[in-house]
Amino acid sequence: MRQSILLVMVLVGGLQAGENWPAYRGPQGDGLANAKNLPEKWSETENVLWKTEIPHKGWSSPVRWNDQIWCTGATDDGKKLYAYCLNLADGKIVHEILVFEVKEPQKLSNPVNGYASPTPVIEEGLVYVHFGSPGTACLDTKTGKKIWERTDFVCNHFRGSGSSPILYDKMLLLTFDGFDKQYLAALDKTTGKTIWIRDRNFHAPEDNGDYKKAYSTPSVFKMDGKEIVVSSSAGASAAYDLATGQEVWRVKHGGMNVASRPITKGDKIYLTTGDGGKNAIYAVKKGGTGDVTSTHVAWTGKANPKYGSLTLIGDYIFLVSNDVATLLDAETGKELSKERLGGKFYSSPVVGDGKIFVFNEDGIGFVLKIEEGKITIVQQNKLASGCMASPIVVEDTLVVRTKTHLYRIGLKK
Repeated sequence: MRQSILLVMVLVGGLQAGENWPAYRGPQGDGLANAKNLPEKWSETENVLWKTEIPHKGWSSPVRWNDQIWCTGATDDGKKLYAYCLNLADGKIVHEILVFEVKEPQKLSNPVNGYASPTPVIEEGLVYVHFGSPGTACLDTKTGKKIWERTDFVCNHFRGSGSSPILYDKMLLLTFDGFDKQYLAALDKTTGKTIWIRDRNFHAPEDNGDYKKAYSTPSVFKMDGKEIVVSSSAGASAAYDLATGQEVWRVKHGGMNVASRPITKGDKIYLTTGDGGKNAIYAVKKGGTGDVTSTHVAWTGKANPKYGSLTLIGDYIFLVSNDVATLLDAETGKELSKERLGGKFYSSPVVGDGKIFVFNEDGIGFVLKIEEGKITIVQQNKLASGCMASPIVVEDTLVVRTKTHLYRIGLKK
């Protein structure tokens, strides 16, 4: 008999309560948090510890380091790009920083996206904000001053950027999967100088640019004693040697607009293909070199988290596609449970305190549990404005970004 969702405490047992949430999908890049006493009910008037209006539009998720929360925003025309720092205790804006002014912003031909969608990444004393091709900058978290910037990466995002930066050791890793160019870049996080750049080479030059687009954030895993960067894109996913950027292996799966961040458990790495792929989820066995499509794919599944990311919970994979939550067996890909939630979901779920939290575009926050392989809706809660960003877990509270505000939600003591 399978264990319930409470297995998540075993899975993330190495994390500490009150941990920082430094990047998209949290400290391990998987949406899991070691937390207790998270709220099940909230509204505009119930269990809201603070609510702060964010002056400009942004779909970037918040990040947290100690007593600070950071996020980004942009004017509707994309000419001014901002970073915001809020005090964790009371939600007051500490820094409102105009990071870049863009004379001729790229055309944004996707009404769902915006000019500030990539989530920042933060560490002690420094936060790295990324807006795709228009610019990347390192800021001092105490003063808000710019340490370095890069505005020279060429990429026509066309329908907007969405890939978030990640930190690993001394590197800042960036993803550019645009209409015209597709490549990864590794920067020295201290200076912003380029360490390596790796072109995707997944597509013929004459291919329609829309079929080359992707929004995914990479992950770093260990394989055969070395660190590899696993990154999903349109048409294929690939692993790269972290030190050199050389491609180690690739899986050809078709599709475009993939957004899910790769996750891993045991000997498998779990990827998604986005729109139009042969299958939506690929479970890829670790190891191998070159094209491993026919040799290392353990299973494929048709459930498709179109905009959000997969979440591993014990022996399960949880995802939300359009308005349906699905639970799969992580070992075999077998579908175990489905539950229709309603609404459109652009954000990714987070897991803590034995519960799953996921928000839709209408601002409805669902609290779910998994017991004996079945999804159960515990509660539905409404905020005034819809959610495009993913929530984060901060100690025994949720920090939730809607289209207009940032909330801290928790049980009032």
